[in-house]
Amino acid sequence: MKDHYQVIVVGGGSGGLTVAAHFRNSPNPPEIAIIEPSEKHYYQPLWTLIGAGVFPKEESERNEADFIPEGAEWIKDAVATFDPAKNKLTTKAGKELSYDYLVVSAGIQIDWDAIPGLKESVGKPGTGVVSNYSFDTVSATWETIRNFKGGVALFTEPSTAVKCGGAPQKIMYLADDAFRKQGVREKTKIHFCSPKSSIFAVKKYADALDKVIARKGIEPKWDHNLKALNPDKKEAVFVHKGADVTLNYDMIHVTPPQSSPNFIKQSPLANKDGWVDVDKDTLQHNKFPNVFALGDNSSLPTSKTGAAIRKQAPTVVANLLSAIAGKPLASHYDGYTSCPLVTGYGSLILAEFDYDKNPQETFPFDQSKERYSMYMLKAHGLPNLYWHGMLRGRA
Repeated sequence: MKDHYQVIVVGGGSGGLTVAAHFRNSPNPPEIAIIEPSEKHYYQPLWTLIGAGVFPKEESERNEADFIPEGAEWIKDAVATFDPAKNKLTTKAGKELSYDYLVVSAGIQIDWDAIPGLKESVGKPGTGVVSNYSFDTVSATWETIRNFKGGVALFTEPSTAVKCGGAPQKIMYLADDAFRKQGVREKTKIHFCSPKSSIFAVKKYADALDKVIARKGIEPKWDHNLKALNPDKKEAVFVHKGADVTLNYDMIHVTPPQSSPNFIKQSPLANKDGWVDVDKDTLQHNKFPNVFALGDNSSLPTSKTGAAIRKQAPTVVANLLSAIAGKPLASHYDGYTSCPLVTGYGSLILAEFDYDKNPQETFPFDQSKERYSMYMLKAHGLPNLYWHGMLRGRA
């Protein structure tokens, strides 16, 4: 390991690997180091279908080493602190590294401890508490769904930002389908507990999803933000209009609160909310011009999805290469993001939109309609695009 690199990429997840691959595919690639502690890489969008029993969880796992671009150096460590005024950072192992340019793509932090009673109960047999937001717990979701005998099933959404804003509801639609196939739906009440007042932020898709909820007999509980669990009593405590409300459950799928990683929150790179403070068009830091960021840890006002990263990465690469060459930053990101909203086994609404919540659809048909073809795209097409295209800098 050297002490100085032309470009350091923090994070070897979707954003970091995609950016590094694009750099290495450029005509005159800069010298790059990737700081990432994990040996494994996960295609997390598949966890919804894994939680519904469609795939084994191993289908989402690959070796990190297989996706480090040729010519990039992998520093198997994690960042502890940033000192952007001096163009330096320190790793957890105590190594001080300097850089000419920095790209920060360290993902989002799952705050399991933010809900008392969650961490010690999630995924444990007999608790009824499940979550698709971890490779270690996702299999328990399907075990709980397939063994469900009826009762109350709650599906929660937090008030924080989350990776893939539609994921909290997608597993609910699949569970509804599974309960019908198992003959227990008539004995089951399904509630979607959300601090929001509507099912989706873009009206076109919200209108379609309202019809899905009505058809399935799902009862939303708006302005319900999960505060705590009492797993021994199978009780969930929500804040509703400023007061605590307790709901009993037989099964609860919890989408935990999420935030920027602590080492970013506590750094000079963060804005007041803890996210890496970047210009929403160029993805350049608003204070430190040799720093760029993308993905879930960024302040970009769009949904935190892999599809957004796929569009953000070329902007970061183009603008950083322009900065190296002393040219103006000409590439702009328009906020594009996508949320493949699975509404059942074999049906999906493909939501695509920009910063202004305007639909920005890829296909020449109305993507707010549920389609089998879009479900197949989600289950088979997008994983292949991810592993063989996006992470290789080809898509």
